[in-house]
Amino acid sequence: MRTRARLVPMLAPLLLLALAGCSSTVALPAATDATDPACARVIVALPDTVAGLDARETNAQGTGAWGDPAFVILRCGVASPPPTSTSPCLAVDGIDWIRDDSKDPNFTFTTYGRTPAVEVLIDSDGDPEVENDGVSGLEALSDLSAAVGVIPQTSKCISISDAG
Repeated sequence: MRTRARLVPMLAPLLLLALAGCSSTVALPAATDATDPACARVIVALPDTVAGLDARETNAQGTGAWGDPAFVILRCGVASPPPTSTSPCLAVDGIDWIRDDSKDPNFTFTTYGRTPAVEVLIDSDGDPEVENDGVSGLEALSDLSAAVGVIPQTSKCISISDAG
């Protein structure tokens, strides 16, 4: 009986370490301005599902993730991008996004005209071993529009015809 009583306190730390290793928390780096109060409003407004994927817990302020593995990642507080003529800008549900497709099939979308800016990384291909395992970028951005829209828009993307 005394041996068992001594073993329990000794095994408790090992049990805690084992349980911590089972965490499904997504490890992400926080953006430079993740502590901006506007980011807190975005995070509170994030949906439970994006593009049909369930939300996951993240370990950094101003972040969100959906899917297992995480196919959609959001970071609030990134630097606002300057005007660009080389990267496409698209409007989805009233939010202007600059698309970086340099790592296709992974795309990075960054809000334009909102400070702090929000960055959304989307794995549109998913697991090549699983059929139909990618994520629609437009669907994900649409699902995130209401949350991102809490940051006021100060400028818009314009096309060449608008500038004329």
